[in-house]
Amino acid sequence: MNPVISTLLPAGLAFIMFALGLKLSVADFRRVFTYPVAVGLGLLAQTVLLPLTAFGIITLFGLGQEVAVGLMILAACPGGVTAAMITDLSRGDTCLSITLTAFTSLLSFVTVPLIVGFSLIHFLGEAAPVDYPMGQAIGGLFLITLLPVTAGLLCNQARWLSTAVAKAIGRIATAVFLAIVFVTFFTEWPNITAHFATVGPAILMLNVVTMATGALLGAAGRLPTAGRIALAVECGIQNSALGITVAVSLLSIPGLAVPSVIYAFLMNITALVLVVIRQLQVGRAASSGAYR
Repeated sequence: MNPVISTLLPAGLAFIMFALGLKLSVADFRRVFTYPVAVGLGLLAQTVLLPLTAFGIITLFGLGQEVAVGLMILAACPGGVTAAMITDLSRGDTCLSITLTAFTSLLSFVTVPLIVGFSLIHFLGEAAPVDYPMGQAIGGLFLITLLPVTAGLLCNQARWLSTAVAKAIGRIATAVFLAIVFVTFFTEWPNITAHFATVGPAILMLNVVTMATGALLGAAGRLPTAGRIALAVECGIQNSALGITVAVSLLSIPGLAVPSVIYAFLMNITALVLVVIRQLQVGRAASSGAYR
């Protein structure tokens, strides 16, 4: 990856998380932990049901060995940091989204080596160890998510920024998010076009099914609409950058990264569709006085 992009991308994500923090308060997080069912359902969907769904889709489509391992690597990854921004734009429970991203990222220190190790043995017949970069992952999670969100939350609690400034920062964060999506599409387009016809349908199914699973679990847990949206987005938005890192840097098999690259493309398409639908729904409800 271009060194400029690799530097600006984390900075952009950190700015987005800061902007989200400006919309949060301590009371919001207290409310999330008052309802542990929502967190438990999210962790179940991400760490158990997502890998099982990926395995089922691999079997259904009869995917090749490397693609199968690559898809399992992706399914083992935690939620992506942009999930909170997409949840926010979709009028979902942003606090729940951030909480789930943090928890699944921490659990990934165990889930990634286990799932990837199983996949290597099952699909490739290789017992290659996965040296998960725990220290790097913890540092990255802290700098890109927890630190900027906390900074934004403290600014909001202390009223250090005016409402107008906070809204301006929110609009800039939305523009940064769209820029990140565009840059991802542009830089990875050759890989996307080369493999999309053979792998794309299976990856699209994984994305749609997992988002639906999150929404259905939310409904089963009697969560409000905002909570169901958060679960759906968290299940559908994966940390594809970590999947690429595991495939290329840790296992040194570039072909394993193809599913993560294509998923990064498709998950943003479905996420933007969800955002548009929710914005239209909220707009109609607000105009009729039904939105709360």
